[in-house]
Amino acid sequence: QVQVVESGGGLVQAGGSLRLSCAASGSIFDINAMGWYRQAPGKQRELVASITSDGSTNYAGSGKGRFTISRENAENTVYLQMNSLKPEDTAVYYCNAELRNWPRKIYWGQGTQVTVSS
Repeated sequence: QVQVVESGGGLVQAGGSLRLSCAASGSIFDINAMGWYRQAPGKQRELVASITSDGSTNYAGSGKGRFTISRENAENTVYLQMNSLKPEDTAVYYCNAELRNWPRKIYWGQGTQVTVSS
């Protein structure tokens, strides 16, 4: 069992920055990868970025070049640094943790709202 809790969302003006945090607890040594997803109103949830236990990263969508995912293993925390934010980045941002062993269960957090004003 793994729990993930997001924090760091809020309201920011276009061009600004935010750093989201995702803290994992529970069976953290079973985690293979953690990721950030976002879901805007009326849209499907989409991958923003992910990072594996060995530090390999993957970015998707319009956040490439503006967002950076990182992890602090000692704190069991993954961060998403978001720069040059745009109004279209407005969404609920969710963190997840994928376990390494079959059936590779995925645990989700409750999400944190990010609102970018123009």
